[in-house]
Amino acid sequence: MSGHNCSFCGASEDEQNVLVGDSDKEVYICEACWKTVGRLLDIPVQEQAHKKVAKGKADSGWDEMSPEKIKAYLDLHIIGQERAKKVLSVAVYNHYKMLDYAARHANEERSVTVEKSNILMLGPSGVGKTAIIKALAHILNVPFAITDATTMTENGYVGADPESCIQRLLRAADGDVAMAEKGIVYIDEIDKLACKGENLSITRDVSGEGVQQALLKIIEGTHLDLQPEGSRRHPMSETVDIDTNNILFIVGGAFVGIENIIRNRVEKKKEEAKPLGFCVKREAPEETNCLSFNEVIDKAVPEDLRKYGIIPELLGRLPVIAPLHELRAEDLCKILTEPKNSLVKQYKEMFKCDNVELRFSEGALHAVAERAIRNGTGARGLRAIMENVLLEQMYTIKQHAKGKVLVITKRDIDRAFDDSGRKAKTDSLVG
Repeated sequence: MSGHNCSFCGASEDEQNVLVGDSDKEVYICEACWKTVGRLLDIPVQEQAHKKVAKGKADSGWDEMSPEKIKAYLDLHIIGQERAKKVLSVAVYNHYKMLDYAARHANEERSVTVEKSNILMLGPSGVGKTAIIKALAHILNVPFAITDATTMTENGYVGADPESCIQRLLRAADGDVAMAEKGIVYIDEIDKLACKGENLSITRDVSGEGVQQALLKIIEGTHLDLQPEGSRRHPMSETVDIDTNNILFIVGGAFVGIENIIRNRVEKKKEEAKPLGFCVKREAPEETNCLSFNEVIDKAVPEDLRKYGIIPELLGRLPVIAPLHELRAEDLCKILTEPKNSLVKQYKEMFKCDNVELRFSEGALHAVAERAIRNGTGARGLRAIMENVLLEQMYTIKQHAKGKVLVITKRDIDRAFDDSGRKAKTDSLVG
């Protein structure tokens, strides 16, 4: 393609400026124009895919970014959870905007240093905690790593060390320390580290409070000497120094039963606020139990998390709390159909490969959603239900007439989960 020019800015092709286009129509575009077009259309630019881009540069496109644009992108992939998406969008934008500003004014003396605000997400299983974080990873031009708190133990014990989350981040940055020091770490199942005060065991809690204590310095910001990946700890082995001060930490967990702690606190405060005396007018008591789970979880404060078993020192390093709501049947129906990579679209694509058009009735979608709510699995359990419903249809896919339409109805959903063990049979085949 030597000798061609960009059709937008006229830049010529060389080793530093690679053009992409159609040689037959003689239309080409350079990387700079591609980024500009992406930003104008609010399309996230995945600069990590282009290894030739200088890593660690201050100019990462945050001048054109905003919390509203980040949330708009999350809306394309995540149904509901408006407050959580707004909280995350603001926190992520503020964090990286300040890093970008600090990098561009590194040589100037600054009177104020803005500290990072790490995030704690709490909500039931299957409401989209991990999905939101994964969607953020697609829009942000930073390394990203997910780790599970249930595998962590104190240093020296069997299990993953708390530093393993930084090791994974370094791997996601392809070993680039400068990029890893600006990444995001998501620690899931943080509620499994809760320490129980009534536990009278004489054994040491190496996978609970001990891990919480080990995470304190890492989350707040410190220098870690990491062993090269795959090597064993040895005093004479080579280490990699990583500064965690600019790494954004997001932790999440289901915190099963925390709604009861919140209800008790709210009810206790109402009782304490009531006036005393014989002449006081008595009002009808407000029943805290009448509040829905979503209304209760929105009232979560650090005090509730401390009573659950998260140590105060760790809560102090997680100032932003983002509660996630339980999903309703309407939300699950939208999750099935609306996102770009929804389950219904995935299964339609599978059947399309065999030249069979798959359709779902409204009743079928609602039946799947109601069953997921009944099972308590949320959005995470939708695929298991769909696999069970479509098992017979996928097994006999070659028997269906090509070019026909296969319609799944509520009756098919009920048959798939019939206690008598009858298999689902779909009679709705139309030309």
